[in-house]
Amino acid sequence: MPAASFLRATSGGTLLSVKLQPRASKNEISEAMGDELKIKVTAPPVDAAANQALIELLADTLDCSRGKVELLRGQTSRHKTILLHGFQPEEVLQKFSR
Repeated sequence: MPAASFLRATSGGTLLSVKLQPRASKNEISEAMGDELKIKVTAPPVDAAANQALIELLADTLDCSRGKVELLRGQTSRHKTILLHGFQPEEVLQKFSR
């Protein structure tokens, strides 16, 4: 049982459920909202800029390459599912809490 409802372990890594807020005042990983983690990015939701900013923020936070952060669902929605390749849920929580 994962420690957070927005993280689910899979064979390829960890699934992360995100509610994205574009055009925020700063890039930050915010609080959990039900089964999703709220993440804010400064980029606008135009031409996938917000998705790219989200991937870069997660890669920087997890200290990994952007290739290990894959957007599976929600390309045009605020509600997104992201696969974090090679990570365990506990490891992701540790890095998010820093």
